[in-house]
Amino acid sequence: MLCGTGDLPTCLDDWQLEPKWDGIRAVVASDGTRLVISSRLGNDVTAAYPELADLPSRLGAPVLLDGEIVALDPAGRPSFERLQRRMHVRHPAPDLVAEVPVHLVAFDLLWHDGELLVPLAQTARRRRLEALGTAVAITPLLDGDEGPEALLVDCQAVGFEGFVAKRRDAPYSPGRRSPCWLKAKAVCRRELVVGGWEEGEGSRTSRIGSLAVGWVDPRHRAAWPDGACLRWAGQVGSGLSTALLAQLQPVMERFALPSSPFLDAPRVLQVRFVQPLLVVEVAYREVTSSGTLRHPVLKGLRSDLAAADVGPGEGFGDG
Repeated sequence: MLCGTGDLPTCLDDWQLEPKWDGIRAVVASDGTRLVISSRLGNDVTAAYPELADLPSRLGAPVLLDGEIVALDPAGRPSFERLQRRMHVRHPAPDLVAEVPVHLVAFDLLWHDGELLVPLAQTARRRRLEALGTAVAITPLLDGDEGPEALLVDCQAVGFEGFVAKRRDAPYSPGRRSPCWLKAKAVCRRELVVGGWEEGEGSRTSRIGSLAVGWVDPRHRAAWPDGACLRWAGQVGSGLSTALLAQLQPVMERFALPSSPFLDAPRVLQVRFVQPLLVVEVAYREVTSSGTLRHPVLKGLRSDLAAADVGPGEGFGDG
């Protein structure tokens, strides 16, 4: 179940409020002895997170959980930057696990001890989740009495991206983007697809200076990945670390395209085009009237998402 788009209601009395974690989505299945962790794409990523291997013994009865895998900074705040060191490593070494441990934070219970819970209301599923006790970390509930704006300020102060509002009476809708779940962000962030790069200056001469990014237009999705299918969202240069540049350069060269994958890229740019296969997470202040990002900063790669599925969102196109 994915968050829908749209504005929050003025009254939040009928909504359950939870922090928006800065991690990666995971569905966790346990039959009491074995554990399977699936990514948002449905890939088995169990081996990537060995510190969660004891969940079956702690949970006991068979369960299916929906939640977020997070890494914490020294202050105990969720850090996507730290998580980047783990999310692309399928079999991490013990030293890396010890240095950057991850945690599962559950926010929904879909199956428990032979009973399918998805038809139940959000509040009923929450009670069943809380009944698991301390077997698994559970996302806290937030108080929205002071209003959405005050809650966003509070979330940002403690290191959350924002919050998610979920209708108290809503069932769980697998595979759907539902208006019964809505996001409120303290800082705008979203996934975008890399369609090219522009050479930098100074120390970045002949190397990547910025990434050209966009989103897949659903009307042109059939052209992906070799044809024009992306809508231009601008360029991202901030946040490109030396280590990431070294990782990206051979990828850009390997998947070079002779023509633009963008449907509407400005012609004055000296962009070298690539197949739109790579997904990145970008933070930004706002989307301009022309549909480009203002003050974008690259936060990391998203190997857990398929580029073809990165379509329009809030402030972009029909989203």
